[in-house]
Amino acid sequence: MTGIESAAPPSSAPAAGTSPGPPVTPLISKQVKQATQSVYRLRGHLRAIRMLLSALLILALLYTITIVRELVIPLLLAAFIGLALNPIVAAGTRHRIPRWLGASVLMISLIAAISTGISMLTQPAVTWLHDAPSAIRSFIPKLEHFTRPLEAAGRATQTLVNGHPAQANAGQNPGDVAISVWDVLANAPKALAAILTVLLLVYFFLVYGDLILRRLVEIAPNFGYKRHAVSIVRSIQTEVSRYILTTVVINATLGLTTACLLFLLHMPDPLLWGAVAMFANFIPYLGAIVTTTTLMLVGLIHFEDVPHALLPALCFACITAFEGNLITPMILGRRMRISPIAILIWLLIWGWLWGIPGALLAVPMLTSAKLIAERVRGWGWFARMVQR
Repeated sequence: MTGIESAAPPSSAPAAGTSPGPPVTPLISKQVKQATQSVYRLRGHLRAIRMLLSALLILALLYTITIVRELVIPLLLAAFIGLALNPIVAAGTRHRIPRWLGASVLMISLIAAISTGISMLTQPAVTWLHDAPSAIRSFIPKLEHFTRPLEAAGRATQTLVNGHPAQANAGQNPGDVAISVWDVLANAPKALAAILTVLLLVYFFLVYGDLILRRLVEIAPNFGYKRHAVSIVRSIQTEVSRYILTTVVINATLGLTTACLLFLLHMPDPLLWGAVAMFANFIPYLGAIVTTTTLMLVGLIHFEDVPHALLPALCFACITAFEGNLITPMILGRRMRISPIAILIWLLIWGWLWGIPGALLAVPMLTSAKLIAERVRGWGWFARMVQR
C-alpha cells in the first residue's frame, strides 16, 4: 500500500436492515393517474356548479321579466311597430323629407286609424258583452239534443260506479253568466294611457332610432368592428322590419277577407269578428282555433239552422288553413319559417309569463331572435334549433 487509499466504488446494494422500495416508474404512473382523476372530478364539480348557476340565472331572469312586464311590454310593442314603420320613414328621408316630419305624418295617420277602428268596434263589442248572459241562455237549449245523450251516459256511469243515480243540481243554471260592462269601462283610461305611451315611444323610435344605433356602433373599439357592427345591425333591422310589416299586412288582409265573408253570410257585426281574426292570427295555431270556436258559437247563437250556423266557422277554417300553409310560407320564404314545436314552446313560456300580450309578442320575438342569432357569432345553433 502506498498510503493513498483508493475510493471504493458506490455499492448499489441496499444498506443492511433496509428493504428494497417500489419501482419508481409505477409510482409516478399511479400519482399521475390519481391527479388525472382528481382533475376530472374537479371538472365534474365545476360543470355541476356552472349548470346550477345557469339554472338560477334563468329563474332570476324569468322572475325579473315577470316583475317588469308593465315596463317591458310597451317597449317591445313600440320597438316592433317602429321597426315595421321605419322603412316608410327611411323612404321619405331619401326624398329629402326630414325624419321628424315623416314620423309626425305617419303617427297622425296611425292615431286616426286607431281612433276610427276603436269608434267602430267599441259599440258592437260592448253590446255583445252586455247581451252575453241572455244570448248564452238562449243558446243552451239548442245544445240539448247534443248534451242529453252525454248526460244520460254520465248518469249511467255514475250509477254503475256508486250504485245510485246521480242527482241533478237544480240550483245551478248554466246560463247565469255575470259579465259587468262597468269593469270594462273602468279599465278604459288605463288602456288609453298604455296606447298613448306606446305611440309616443314609436314616434321617438322613428325619429331617434338611427341616432341611437350610430351611438351604439361608435362604442366599438376599431374601424373593423364598427364596420362589422354596422352591417349586422343594418341587416337585422332590414330583415326584422320586412318580417313584421309583411306579417301585419297578411293578418290585416285575413281580417278584411273574414269580415267580407261574414258580411256575405249575414253574420252580425262582421267588422268586429274580422278584427278579432286579424289580432288572433298573430298567435299561430291557437289564434285560428280561438277564432273558429268564437265564430261557431256566434253562429249557433244567431242562426236557428245548425248547418247555416256552422258555415261561417267552416269557411274561416278553410281560409286560415290556405293562408297558413300556402300564402304565408310563399311570401315569407323558407328562411323565415319557424318550427311548430319551437312556436308552441315559445307561446307557452311567454303566455305563462305575460298572458295575452306575451302570446301576441311571442312569435315576433322568436323570429327576431332567430334572425339575430344567424348574424351573431356563436349563436348559430339557436337559429338551427328553431328553424323548420
